[in-house]
Amino acid sequence: MEASTFFEKTDRLILRKFSTSDIEYFHFYRSNPEVATFQSWEDYQYQEAQTFVNQQMNHQPNQPGTWFQFAVALAGTNQLIGDCALHTPALEPRIVEIGFTLSPDYQGKGYATEAVSALLRYVFHSLGKHKAIAFSDVRNSKSIAVLERVGMRREGHLLQNYMSKREWIDEYQYSILRSEFHRD
Repeated sequence: MEASTFFEKTDRLILRKFSTSDIEYFHFYRSNPEVATFQSWEDYQYQEAQTFVNQQMNHQPNQPGTWFQFAVALAGTNQLIGDCALHTPALEPRIVEIGFTLSPDYQGKGYATEAVSALLRYVFHSLGKHKAIAFSDVRNSKSIAVLERVGMRREGHLLQNYMSKREWIDEYQYSILRSEFHRD
């Protein structure tokens, strides 16, 4: 795979743009109720996956006021295994929000930590951002563990911070500064 076709690479993973060949597997893991537990969606439909991937194919990262979704794929086969998000706020584009979703087939193998580390490397080294933040449902112990493994610090406990699936949800806010991030 050429360097121009991906944004970041590790020994096992690449962060790249989505392609139409990703739609089926993207829908497969996004429609999984286990994956949707701590996400805003439920009963994710194939048409939603198709629309989302097609829109993301036309987006670029680091556009103020937008979210960009990176496909997370295995470096050796280019098989999609999840996605990472980058939100660049319009009012303060030097501070970005990140997120991630991984297929259950690939959880528990260090891929999420590797993907988020690669995303942070891209955020700080390629884009030169000042700070990255992330939010996690306080019940999502797997995501909390990933955020802490990559060096993010819990900065807040936000009570009933958003409504999801007819329930008010508490969130933890995590953050890391460029000066604190030391991954090559």
